[in-house]
Formats: sequence, C-alpha cells, structure tokens
Amino acid sequence: MFLVRPRIRQLTRIFKSYYSTKPSLSNLTKSERVEFLRQMALPKSRENPVILKLDTPDYHSLFTDELKSLASMFKEHGYEIRIAGGAVRDLLSGLRPKDLDFATTATPEQMKEMFVAENVRMINMNGEKHGTITPRINDKENFEVTTLRIDVVTDGRHAEVQFTTDWLLDALRRDLTINSMFLGLDGSVYDYFYGYDDLKERRIKFVGDPVTRIREDYLRILRYFRFYGKISKEPDKHDEETLKAIMDNKDGLKNVSGERIWMELKKILDGNFSGDLLIKIIECELGPYIGIPENSNLDELKLVWERSRALKLHPITLLSSVLNSVEDAVALNSRLKLSVFERDLALFVVEHRPPKPHVKPLMPYQQLVLKISNKNTFQYVVEVLKYNNSPHLEEFQNWSIPKFPVTGNMLKEKGVESGRKMGLVLTELRNYWAEQEYKITPEELLKQVPNVLCRLAERKKNKC
Repeated sequence: MFLVRPRIRQLTRIFKSYYSTKPSLSNLTKSERVEFLRQMALPKSRENPVILKLDTPDYHSLFTDELKSLASMFKEHGYEIRIAGGAVRDLLSGLRPKDLDFATTATPEQMKEMFVAENVRMINMNGEKHGTITPRINDKENFEVTTLRIDVVTDGRHAEVQFTTDWLLDALRRDLTINSMFLGLDGSVYDYFYGYDDLKERRIKFVGDPVTRIREDYLRILRYFRFYGKISKEPDKHDEETLKAIMDNKDGLKNVSGERIWMELKKILDGNFSGDLLIKIIECELGPYIGIPENSNLDELKLVWERSRALKLHPITLLSSVLNSVEDAVALNSRLKLSVFERDLALFVVEHRPPKPHVKPLMPYQQLVLKISNKNTFQYVVEVLKYNNSPHLEEFQNWSIPKFPVTGNMLKEKGVESGRKMGLVLTELRNYWAEQEYKITPEELLKQVPNVLCRLAERKKNKC
C-alpha cells in the first residue's frame, strides 16, 4: 500500500485532535462513534501515484521564462514544487489553463527566506496565514505558491491548518477527486485518489467520504453542482449517496456568506445543464438556504428551461423564473448581495415577464426602453424576450433606439426653468412621445408644454 503506517499514525493524531473535547471513544454516543470512524476512514489511494507524463503543446506553453526561473529557485534550494488542482484537470481535459496554482513542500518562512535571498519581490502578503506566498518574477509574472497542508479543525467555513511535506495528505483535504491531482514540472501527473479515472468517465466524486468533505466547507455543496455542469456529459446522472450527503448537510449553507454562494451559483447558472442543475438544487431542498423562496415556482422554471435553454439566458434571468413576486426578488438580493445590474434585472424580469398584448408586439417593450431612464433597460428587455422565447427577439435586438427630439434649450425658449422642473418636464414629454409610438414631431411635443406644466402644478398644489 502507498499509504504507509507513518501516514496512518499522522492522520490518527490529526483526527483525534479534532475530537479532543471528547473524554474517550467509549464515552461517545453511537452516532458520535460513527462520525468519528467516518472521519478516520481513508479513501483508497494508488500505490504509485504517478499515472502518466504530459508532453502536450498546452503543457509546454506554460513554461514562460518566469516559470522556468521559479522552478529553478525551488530546485536549487531543495524544495519540491508542483502545479495543483484545476490547472491539472484542465490540461488532462485538453484545455489550456487560465490560471496556475502551485503547491510546495517549503513552508511560508522558508519561501520568504528563499525569495529574499534571490532578491524576488513578494506581493499580497495576506495569504501567508493560509500558507500562500506570491512572488513576482522578473517584475512581470505573479505565482501563488502554497505550502502543503492539512485541515486540522474546520467549522464548515474556515480551517485551522497544519503544514506538511506529504503530498497525499494535501490531496486528501481537497474537495473533489478531479481537483486533487498534481503536475510535476517534469510533466509527471500525480493522482492519489483516482481523479483521472473520474475525469475520463465524467464523474464528479468527493475525495473520500462526501459528508466529511462537505462539513469541512459547506460551499462544496455548490461546487459539486458547478463541476458537475463543467465535466458531466448528462444532465441528471448524479450519485445518490452524494445527493443524500448534500441533503443531510444542507443547513450548513445558512452560515456561508451570500457573496460566496452567488459566486458559485452564478457559475452553475452560466454553465452546462444550468436549468437541470437548478431544478436538482431545488429538489435537494437547498433553496431556502441560498435565497430561493421555499415555495419556489418550480413549474415556471421547468417551462422556461424547456422553451428557452438554447438562448443563453443570463444567470439572473433563469434564476428569476423560480421567483413568485417582486418581494422574492428583494429577498434574493438581500441573501446573495447581487450587483446593481443583477438586482435590477431580477426585479425587471419578475415585473415584465407577463404577456403584453399589442397590435405591434414589440411596441410595449420599445416604450419601456424609451420611458425608463436606465442605460441597461434595453438589455433587460432582451432578457425578458429570451425568457418568453419571443419570436420577435432578433427584431428587437436590431432595433435602433430613436433619439428623443426635444432638448433643454428648446424648453428654455418656452420659459421652462433649468434644474429639477426642466427634468420633470422632459420626463413627461418623453413618456408622451413614447405613448404616441415616438412618431410625433418636436413642434407637436412643445405644444404639450403648457399642459405638462399645469399637471405638475396640480400634483404639487392640487390645483392649477
């Protein structure tokens, strides 16, 4: 076995420290003993973790002069460094990684000493407490390098870490098997927990016991669905044991920040099988913990996904389908801390998704663009038309927004004061212009100024 006795002893000490508040194993309840043994259970690992040697153009393209310089430093100082996680997964999938993360046997202090000796500047020192040092090589390229570590104590959001030089133990603390592989700078791929097998079969599996991995960080529930959309070939081929672990631990999401939840959920809704995965998320009863109402409109989601899946809906547009009201959209924003664009899009979709019958089908939507003083309204309307799979979507996208023909100078000549009053008059005239299907002339609009001024005065004083 590759997992030799010293490693077993080390893990035993680690897991026992996790339960250090318990007087002894014999005094634990039955469920506590089961949980302890679950923590102690180690997943099957390869006897020889090196499964192949990469020699592809994408792999070789990673080796900039800066990376070669970094690799040389670690080698000269006697430390091992490997590419970790997602970049290895991407390379094995035939993709060129966008980002590189590195793992090393060197501690943060040893890395700092090395980089100081090599006259290399280090930036973003906030990562040091987690074991990450970021050198900037040749004042051109930054590299995040993290010491191998073990999560000794976790609370579902944060972890107390212990540094190690054991690559298997670092792989063991990672979330999914496909993210637990390393790549040596000689091209050797290290796969301790059969991640490459899962990648080839398009399977998403947690490293070892899914309950243990989830309880270390409850955000891994959503990461499971994100990587399912990224890797899987079929929309609904989930492992039932994994789904049960997710459902049994769903309440842990309530303590995860909205920003972190939305970061993952947005990627799910922007990826493959997004509607199918949102349906599964709701069926797993995760909705109330991530801002989706408990009485979510699942039927509407299924309808929208069925008719509009080919239109590349904005994540918020798809998510809005499960909302029943504007109040639901407000609550969603409160939980997820959406951007202003995203918040207003959710409100707009919920408000304007019902049919707008008109002899000219696009006129109600064109009038919205002309009336609402918001640069994003055009895009919001596009999303509503996608939501409803409108046959007029392309026509609207090709519509040139007409220019409002009245200016402030024109109103000055009519005796309208500058400032707030002029803004109100322009708004009233713009709305009238839109209601008249934006066909009337500037002269016809200016004739409305006395009536507009009268209406404004009535509103203010309740008399003309």
